[in-house]
Amino acid sequence: MQNLPDSVDVLIVGGGSAGCVLANRLSADPGRRVLLVEAGIDTPPGAVPEAIRDSYPMPLFHGDTYIWPGLDAAVTRGPDGQARRRPYEQGRVMGGSSSINVQSANRGLPRDYDAWAEAGCRGWAWDDVLPWFRRLETDLDCDGPLHGRAGPLPIRRLLEPVWPPFAHAAFRAFDASGLPRRLDQNGDFADGLFPPAFSNRDDARVSSAEAYLDVTVRARPNLAIAARTEVRALERAGRCVTGARLRLPDGTERVVAARRVVLCAGALQTPVLLLRAGIGPAEHLRACGIAVTADRPGVGANLRDHPALTIAQFLPPALRLEAHQRRASFLAMRYSSGLPGGSASDMYLTVSARAGWHALGARLGLHFLWVNQPHSVGSLRLDPTDPAGRPAIDLNLLSDPRDLARLADGVRRLVALAVSPHLNPDPAEIFPASFSPAIRRLSRVGRRNRLITAALARLLDGPRPFRRLMLRSFTGGRDFPRIVDDETALADYVRESVFGVWHASGTCRMGDRGDPGAVVDPAGSVIGIDGLTVADASVMPRLPSANTNIPTLMIAEKIADGLRAA
Repeated sequence: MQNLPDSVDVLIVGGGSAGCVLANRLSADPGRRVLLVEAGIDTPPGAVPEAIRDSYPMPLFHGDTYIWPGLDAAVTRGPDGQARRRPYEQGRVMGGSSSINVQSANRGLPRDYDAWAEAGCRGWAWDDVLPWFRRLETDLDCDGPLHGRAGPLPIRRLLEPVWPPFAHAAFRAFDASGLPRRLDQNGDFADGLFPPAFSNRDDARVSSAEAYLDVTVRARPNLAIAARTEVRALERAGRCVTGARLRLPDGTERVVAARRVVLCAGALQTPVLLLRAGIGPAEHLRACGIAVTADRPGVGANLRDHPALTIAQFLPPALRLEAHQRRASFLAMRYSSGLPGGSASDMYLTVSARAGWHALGARLGLHFLWVNQPHSVGSLRLDPTDPAGRPAIDLNLLSDPRDLARLADGVRRLVALAVSPHLNPDPAEIFPASFSPAIRRLSRVGRRNRLITAALARLLDGPRPFRRLMLRSFTGGRDFPRIVDDETALADYVRESVFGVWHASGTCRMGDRGDPGAVVDPAGSVIGIDGLTVADASVMPRLPSANTNIPTLMIAEKIADGLRAA
């Protein structure tokens, strides 16, 4: 960590996807002093852990080295109102969740951003944001007016000449959907089957930290980076934010003054900082014993995520990846449900040849299904009994029955396509993938788990009747193909198994300054507060039809440009 300055022009809170962009773009002006604060460890050039560089990311989700410890969320609620909770992994490391995610580089669709503009976010329609999508990327496969060729983030696809047998088999199986094969999900916006795009070069992850905080940027004398440093509170003078109180790695605290603070802590941490600063719903703040600085009811509201399910399938030996083949996802399917409450391209599916880092995972394909345009909305609140503690996060998935109906329909479609002679024709060898506590423990990288999973893998390769019994044990003894054919049983399964796909957004949504539910204006400035900007996924009015990392980078690029011009 560099020497911490006493005052700066811009203090950026959070070194995740957005924070790295802001640090790069704002410090490009040598006359602007910038401090980037990140709660997790730094990953400077030449010292990026191999686990982060790896194209296969799942081991990063276990332990608390790279994620916020103890963070969980209510996923759904039963008829009795009891919440079903599960861990909610969010990156706490330089690069944030771009250092631990699956590296999907998906923009979404033009209609997503046109809807933002129609909702009061002037300047955020598709034609407005396209220049920033182009600016952030170097697309290694696709060219033309929709793509960038000189941005910091490389985007690539695994194309047919280098496909392993699994990729050919998956595309042949899913050709039965009747959807055409397409090359470019970021430039061809119709439904279809695509090779997924990834933020990756030479089969290695490129996080926002690697893309935006290279050696040259880090050498700027006007940029300071403070890792393993937490923001404890925003400093204020009336309705003006004047800096932040930081807790340093040695446990001491310091106040750094700033002409402007930019929050890039993500959709679950940014609203917490606002609420603790007295910016949020007045009634909730008073219940927490916090003096009201600005009554903004939208802080912590509008929490959105894509409701998702995972389904595993036993793979014949000929379709399994070799250990050196790290990229495991080869097919993405964007389709329209055609159901009431649905819309064009309202569903999304990816197909992977590996369900875990170990020998057992190498024998299982993984199908990942989610609702691309969900209607359900959750919320985030402080705990009134402990406002300084962990927030109460309620994803409230499937609270809108249209999401449940589309996800259940998607399971039926998925099973019909995946149970195929091209992948595995045995319906008894496809089953729900559960992230139960036992599976999470088994997913920790270590010698003991390597030995256990190797033994289980050998058993799975044994006689078919024994394999069926073993797979059925993964489902709690339930016959999954029969569940799919039973409408009530399928709905129960979806409710019990749905989870958020780590795309939390919307908790400080953008909108017109006259909109009482808006938290920031179209420039990212917090309404009613001076000196404070938000520039992360929390400003999204609605989820894009995409993984959220690339849209978040676009948001950061656009807001950074506005701050540079101010």
